[in-house]
Amino acid sequence: MLNSSMRRINQYSDVYVIFGVVMIIVIMILPLPPFMLDILLAVNISLALLILLLTMNVSEALEISIFPSLLLITTLFRLALNISSTRLILLRGVAGQIIVAFGNFVVGGNYVVGFVIFLILVIIQFIVITKGSERVAEVAARFTLDAMPGKQMSIDADLNSGLITEDEARNKRRTIEREADFYGSMDGASKFVKGDAIAGIIITLINIVGGLAVGMGQRGLAFDQAVSRYTLLTVGDGLVSQIPALLISTATGIIITRAASEGNLGQDFNRQLFSNSKVLGIAAVVLFAFGFVPGLPFFPFFLLGTFAALTVFFNRQAQRDISEQAEIQHEQEEMEESKKPENVLSLLQVDQVELEIGYSLIPLVDTDQGGDMLERITMIRRQCALELGMVVPIIRIRDNLQLSPNGYAIKLKGIEVGEGELMVSHYLAMDSGGVSKQVTGIATKEPAFGLDALWVDEETREKAEMAGYTVVDPPSVLATHLTEIIRAHAHELLGRQEVKTLLDGLKEEYSAVVTELVPDLLSIGEVQKVLQNLLREGLPIRNLLTILETLADSATVAKDIDYLTEYVREALARQISRLYIENKVLSIITLDQGWEESIASGIDHSDRGITISLDPRLLQKLFYEINQCLEENALPYPIILVSPTIRMALKRLTERSIPKLIVLSYNEIVPDIQVQAMGTVKWSNEG
Repeated sequence: MLNSSMRRINQYSDVYVIFGVVMIIVIMILPLPPFMLDILLAVNISLALLILLLTMNVSEALEISIFPSLLLITTLFRLALNISSTRLILLRGVAGQIIVAFGNFVVGGNYVVGFVIFLILVIIQFIVITKGSERVAEVAARFTLDAMPGKQMSIDADLNSGLITEDEARNKRRTIEREADFYGSMDGASKFVKGDAIAGIIITLINIVGGLAVGMGQRGLAFDQAVSRYTLLTVGDGLVSQIPALLISTATGIIITRAASEGNLGQDFNRQLFSNSKVLGIAAVVLFAFGFVPGLPFFPFFLLGTFAALTVFFNRQAQRDISEQAEIQHEQEEMEESKKPENVLSLLQVDQVELEIGYSLIPLVDTDQGGDMLERITMIRRQCALELGMVVPIIRIRDNLQLSPNGYAIKLKGIEVGEGELMVSHYLAMDSGGVSKQVTGIATKEPAFGLDALWVDEETREKAEMAGYTVVDPPSVLATHLTEIIRAHAHELLGRQEVKTLLDGLKEEYSAVVTELVPDLLSIGEVQKVLQNLLREGLPIRNLLTILETLADSATVAKDIDYLTEYVREALARQISRLYIENKVLSIITLDQGWEESIASGIDHSDRGITISLDPRLLQKLFYEINQCLEENALPYPIILVSPTIRMALKRLTERSIPKLIVLSYNEIVPDIQVQAMGTVKWSNEG
């Protein structure tokens, strides 16, 4: 029954508001009986109190967004009541029980005191509250409007980056528009309060003058009788009007000055004013000291000091209870978590790159102990990005008690691919070919390249450097080994997600290339395989734009990954040539025509790419001849130059037996490069 009545009221709420505004206009025109005026004055006071309480219990100004319109209606209502009460006072010399009560009880029947109190209320409202609210409303409206473009751009940026959805963005924009409308309306509505205060003063003066004129001129009252009756009623009427007006003005100031908060005014007041126990403790000591100052009253300061001290005590007790409750809740959550089925998904994830160290090497990565390995790893990732053109995944560092104290292991996708041992208090001395004198040390192997080396102590370090050794500290040894591992296995670290990241980064400036290629011509997986082929042979993919443009041109002709890789390599000919130039000369060895014909005849194309079928004895002979030719001819880089048709096949044949062999084709050498053939791999079909 009650719910249905509330629904009917909500259904016709617009009609009730229209009816109320019309009745306010009617009140201004038609005379009201005193009992009806009493009811409306009580409604005015109650409505003002309700609005004040509402403004104190909102967290955001938009929770009461009708406030500007409400301010206008309440101001109009008070003015209508002023007109009705003035009519009753002047015509009949009465104004209802509420006005008489305010005139007699509130001001003690003394119209002079009442008039002074009335003036004080008007001054407080007009000069202090209304003037301040008007200024704050003006500034808030200006800054809200000025900040709108920046807020809109921030929302668009969040939407484009995927942080928020379109619905959330739409709601945020609507909130910004409502804030601008609200503060703009409050800037104008605050003028209503100012005008109401001025009107209250004028109406009161008119009532006093008019009352004296009516009392003395029409009713024949003596001057003191006319002053006593009409001034008392007028002051009572002014107080009845100004007290609700003061409440509304205060509510206006509160709603305008509300900043960003997490609760209502009472919660913010308590949290921000009485939550600092240190400040309250100092205040309590000062207040107690004031109580003992000669001449000052003891009891008020003692009472306030006691209040401050009790507040400190209860605050600390509350903080202790909160801490205990949080600890209990944490323990309960842990117990609940332990009862749940174990989530093993996190255990299935494997880090791309891991560095495991023994406990003696922990100082190398602990910044508190002066270790700089974390900074070196950051530089390694940066260096690989510049050299290889790819983003190296985050390198996880863990201690492993199963390793020897000085040992370390480098893992890719959970599998160990490199290991070594370091002596933290020693230095690694390597013979780079110019050693003039041998030094004593602990014999070892340099882990990255397998060179013979010595571990020397601090005292022997300077002697080794003077003798021509290359001396490096343990973190540099580890950083070099880690860098070489990443370079050698870069193609394994380049996954589909990493390729997508590269494509998204390039798409910001070259969207046409990426859009044309992916996914219409090639999938991300196919692009990944081409990039992996390039990295597998040590070719950087930093020139991604050229690679993608070449793929877009070639993918319309062939879809085979090996063919696409060869097309890309030819497009990167200048880059490839520059990689291996030494003293402006590219030194190479060549392959005899017989070998090229034999390899070409054994090439087969299948779904898995290029496969080569050669007699095992002939294949062993090929490996022997290539190694023999490289030994006989000292080259800066072990490069063999062959025809484009067999380049990929020869690389596949030799990548296990001669992994460091660089196989180039004629199409990968630009014309302006000077090529020097140092030898030829001789052909022989004899076993």
